[in-house]
Amino acid sequence: MIVKKIADVEAVSVQMDGAKDVRVRVLFGPKDAAPTFALRQFEIAVGGHTPFHEHPFEHEVVVMAGEINLVTEQKEIPITVGDVVLVPANEKHQFQNGSSTEMAKMLCIVPVEYQK
Repeated sequence: MIVKKIADVEAVSVQMDGAKDVRVRVLFGPKDAAPTFALRQFEIAVGGHTPFHEHPFEHEVVVMAGEINLVTEQKEIPITVGDVVLVPANEKHQFQNGSSTEMAKMLCIVPVEYQK
């Protein structure tokens, strides 16, 4: 087994077109020899957002702090601490920090082969 403190995992800036003020911590992934899933924590600064994007796999999200606006092609959905989201494969989506004062944090689980 592997046990870590989230704060001990380096947060790196997300370098994708369309991302603004987002950092990610790969809590478990390929470097841990995780065979199936990668667990990541995203931190979205005030005014920040992930790209509006899609990918060929589902992923699950758990909101850990702050307020987030989940943007889809059809609507914008406010989500907050304790909310969980299933994003189906190939569905366009974006996570925006919905607060004017607080960092938003979310856990995200993806297939390990898609974690770089």
